[in-house]
Amino acid sequence: MNAPITYVATGDSFITSPLNLCGNDKFEKIKDLIYKSEVRFTNLEVTVHDFEGYPSAFSGGTWAIANPNVLKDIKYLGFNLLNIANNHTLDYSHNGLEATEKYLKDFDFVYAGAGSNMAAASDPKYLNCSSGRVGFVAATSTFHESWIAGEQRRDMIGRPGVNGLRHESTHIISKDKMRSLKEIATITDINAMNNLNLKEGFDVGNTSDVFKFGIYKFKEGNNEGLITKPDSRDMERILRSVYEAKRQADEVIVSIHSHEMKGEDKSVPADFLRDFAKECIDHGASSVIGHGPHILRGIEIYKNCPIFYSLGNFIFQTDLVSNLPSDFYEKYGLTHENNTADALDARSKNGTVGLGKNPYVWESVIASWKSVNKKTEEILLYPITLGYDSPRYKRGLPELSDDRSILRRLAKLSEPFGTNIEIEGNVGKIKI
Repeated sequence: MNAPITYVATGDSFITSPLNLCGNDKFEKIKDLIYKSEVRFTNLEVTVHDFEGYPSAFSGGTWAIANPNVLKDIKYLGFNLLNIANNHTLDYSHNGLEATEKYLKDFDFVYAGAGSNMAAASDPKYLNCSSGRVGFVAATSTFHESWIAGEQRRDMIGRPGVNGLRHESTHIISKDKMRSLKEIATITDINAMNNLNLKEGFDVGNTSDVFKFGIYKFKEGNNEGLITKPDSRDMERILRSVYEAKRQADEVIVSIHSHEMKGEDKSVPADFLRDFAKECIDHGASSVIGHGPHILRGIEIYKNCPIFYSLGNFIFQTDLVSNLPSDFYEKYGLTHENNTADALDARSKNGTVGLGKNPYVWESVIASWKSVNKKTEEILLYPITLGYDSPRYKRGLPELSDDRSILRRLAKLSEPFGTNIEIEGNVGKIKI
């Protein structure tokens, strides 16, 4: 029997400013908790460089950048395993990704999820611990379509980018509604470009039972609603990486960044994400760590392996970016005379809307567990708060909390997955 491998995981580390760690008691307590485990994971939700890349025409919402010195704080807190595949990976284009990788290597982090081509982005990475070797595969389902890494060919170099998990969305509607939809398409010419692309060979078309309305796919059926499935090409590629890592390590972690939700509830993961997570475990993963929506989602135990659909935020300094490109200012009707604080005020309508007004964004958990022979025995959940009521220049920093309501809410979110979270003192426990 192998020795147990111990894990600790957090959600998004959107760090854009030094944390002032020296002598800070709340950080020391978190550091002590993190260092109790050998495998210490967080999702790095920013690019780290000294403006060494051009701002992309698209961003993940904020052009996320931090001075490379913030990696000292991530290192000090104990993290040794990072996902860099998310909706901010190419906020500063390919040069920003290249620079970020350079600094991550300088600080000797094990990271995965993005790289100079698809092979580099999708390859498993490995963390050697005293109790065993852990394989690591990282991906994101939330990204601009141009950000996915490109495959190398013998006659063409690949393209830098993320290990992307695309998904297929099909809207199911009744026969009568389909008839009306086709009539609307004819009247509005919404499919004119689609039809021309088919004729000229720029599109391969749809299956016979699917009707394309602009960029959306519809199908007749009795159970109306939305069906989402992982893209088979991306799914197969990621599973190959998981299966490779399974044969090269004692255990395998999969990290997935996903904002996509079911319906309009951010706390409920999209169906394709659940399918993806279970397939990863079927192919050898011992845990799947999700993050992305900036709030907690439920926890599912599948074949004695945990699936954390979202661990929420760990560090969230989205309002402390030092500079923003003109695209951000133009979006909110601002000019060159305006500054970063003006832009952030415009986005939040002076602090009255946005993520800053959602208290659940500023509450989360740190998850800790141990695994023996690829089977998890018990999961411990430590609640944290990030300063919801603080000014935006102070909030976003984690602090261990005795607020049991965070655990009760996570327990409620986990019930639909058949997971029972017991609360003992200020700690949530999942016994397997």
